[in-house]
Amino acid sequence: MIGPSAEELLTDGRQSETALGVQRGTGRLLRTLGFSLVTEMPLASGRRADIVALAPGGDFWIVEIKSSLADLRADGKWPEYRVHCDRLFFAAPPALGRDIFPGEAGFIAADSYGAEILDEAPEHRMPGPTRKAMTLRFAHSAARVLHSLADPGAIRDGTL
Repeated sequence: MIGPSAEELLTDGRQSETALGVQRGTGRLLRTLGFSLVTEMPLASGRRADIVALAPGGDFWIVEIKSSLADLRADGKWPEYRVHCDRLFFAAPPALGRDIFPGEAGFIAADSYGAEILDEAPEHRMPGPTRKAMTLRFAHSAARVLHSLADPGAIRDGTL
């Protein structure tokens, strides 16, 4: 029996087509900046970050994706991500515009093809123990994704 596709393994089915496009374009931008990234990464707080990006120097960025004004208005949890990163960004389709997003975070305009940082996020350095915990969580999440691509049946069998 053939297992799930790579796309099915890397998304959890809750994302709209718009959100997936923003995720794809933002990922492309982050990779050109030298970041490695994990999508839909569970955090120690119990929240799930849309994108966690690890810079070559060890800094963590979290990018919260918003696909619409309604999506932004329904979300009050974004400040909780701050303790898990050095910089926090919103990413959204360019048509939404920067002005509707909180100024306490950076802003990335993105579509399926690429993205641009329109506002840098303020830096708020994580304490050492939090950075170590995030680094381990990031490594384990990335390893699980790689393993699920190599053995898609493991997810179905509940062994991952």
